[in-house]
Amino acid sequence: MDFVAITSCPAGLAHTPMAAKALEKAAKEMGLEAKVEQQGAMGLKNEISATEAQNAEFILIGSDQKIEKMERFAGKPVLRVDINMCIKKPKAVIDKCIKAVAARKNGNS
Repeated sequence: MDFVAITSCPAGLAHTPMAAKALEKAAKEMGLEAKVEQQGAMGLKNEISATEAQNAEFILIGSDQKIEKMERFAGKPVLRVDINMCIKKPKAVIDKCIKAVAARKNGNS
């Protein structure tokens, strides 16, 4: 698994699934394996397991909301971005996260 992501907006009814679909599509087009969980009024959809989280290179959070079950991501790089950027420019968001994680690994953070 290259990365896992969580999308969440205040209601969780419009932007949350739109951002999830955009990130999933962009990851596939970039040749990456990703799983995107949605959090909102409907609860957790497509929930990321602790194993999936630990096997991911990084965690992308597309939200400024409080995210449930963050303990799953202990010890992993977590990058937060605006949910609207996930919808508008998902490839750029993923690329920026990949570069940030690579820089951290190289000690350039």
